[in-house]
Amino acid sequence: MATQLVTEEMKAKAEVYHGSETCRRKFTSLLQEKGLPGGLLLTLQDIHEYGYVRDTGFVWLRRRCRHEMSSKRDGFHRFDNVVISYDAEITAYFETNKIKNLTGVKAREFMIWFNLTEIHVQQQPRSATITFKTPVGLSRSFPISVFEARSVGVDAVKELAGEANDGKLCKKER
Repeated sequence: MATQLVTEEMKAKAEVYHGSETCRRKFTSLLQEKGLPGGLLLTLQDIHEYGYVRDTGFVWLRRRCRHEMSSKRDGFHRFDNVVISYDAEITAYFETNKIKNLTGVKAREFMIWFNLTEIHVQQQPRSATITFKTPVGLSRSFPISVFEARSVGVDAVKELAGEANDGKLCKKER
């Protein structure tokens, strides 16, 4: 699947925000508006641009750096033996309870990296689940509570995002 390029034409139609705190706040608000858990990308740090084209649902996040593997510590978001990695640019189309055509997010399980292309939430009678899908048809579901913003503490977010390390996890994009 090709990466969706953010063009000047798209930017002209979009709500565009800059600065990590503003971008995180606006993105979290969009997640909640679309019925997705606010903590879905809680560990994502160093966002310098967030854009949202309301008419089409197209969203992009640009980061100043990307996480890379480290021999001491991996710096990725880890839950239930799955590791999530974020590229410097993430794009997707948002709908109610769904993110589709996702680019820039990968999951590692059993030593294999998979691109994630879709995320959706299912409301069930007694609980809600969130499902992540790959382009090859593999999927994995979790309780939505794993991704609720209040379920992850500030120290855990900093540790998962690699902020508490010696700076070796973040490589500036050239």
